[in-house]
Amino acid sequence: MAAVENGEAVLEEAVAAVRAALGPRLLAAYALGSLAHGGFSPLVSDVDLGLVLADPPATDDPDRIRAAADAVKAAGSPLHQRLSVYWGTEAMLRGEVAGGRFPPLDRLDLLENGRLLSGDDVRTGLAVPAADDLLVAGAEFALDFLGPGHEAGSRDAGLGSLGAFGEQVMEKIRNPERLVAEGPRYLTKIVLFPVRFLYTAATGRVGTNHAAVAHHLAADAAPAHELVAAAHRWRTNPPGDQEAVELLGRELVPLYRYYLDDHIARLTELKELDLAAAFVRWRERVGA
Repeated sequence: MAAVENGEAVLEEAVAAVRAALGPRLLAAYALGSLAHGGFSPLVSDVDLGLVLADPPATDDPDRIRAAADAVKAAGSPLHQRLSVYWGTEAMLRGEVAGGRFPPLDRLDLLENGRLLSGDDVRTGLAVPAADDLLVAGAEFALDFLGPGHEAGSRDAGLGSLGAFGEQVMEKIRNPERLVAEGPRYLTKIVLFPVRFLYTAATGRVGTNHAAVAHHLAADAAPAHELVAAAHRWRTNPPGDQEAVELLGRELVPLYRYYLDDHIARLTELKELDLAAAFVRWRERVGA
């Protein structure tokens, strides 16, 4: 409970900082991610905050929000540094105007799981992102974070990314010792992100770790059951290095092949041909 309370304290500090920066422009603030839907782990979890602002947008909204987030991160604890802020005005969240930072997967999390921290609940009337949009957004994120030749978190720089490069990720996937050396937060993301994307693609729901892992383990045709179950445990109980290296060496590449083959088929069916081609190239790099 203390760990969750520490995460809640970071959210409280962030809401206060944003409220001071934006004043009455801040309509509502929500806890997102594992602090909203459960499964928060101080060892690996991010602290996700969603903000809804008044219309019309102000040109300095991004700078004010970034400055408030940076001030909270400067407090120095690992949880403070993992603060990630999503924001948009009501019109942005309705898709009427462009802007903000609330990708489809995070908008869905807001609608399904968002826990109101401050202000009035303004979610009534917001449309649920289409399943096709969720698939495409997840695929684009995966290429940015995991795929060869793409910089991880490039769209989100400064508001919560791991700052690795996709080529380095691929090298670590092929060399489990390097992956384990990065620590449990990085390791569990590399294993569980594909599982979460598979879940969202299949269900149109937010890929929480618990739901995504359960869905994967229930699929007889899915590979890497032992690794996926272990990675879920590693979020709170880190493994021994040798145990993790051996399991990753057996099951991580088959997991990625399965994920990539699934999304190549889905993206091709959607006629997202450029994105599908990028996944084909990625699949070729993973190997047979």
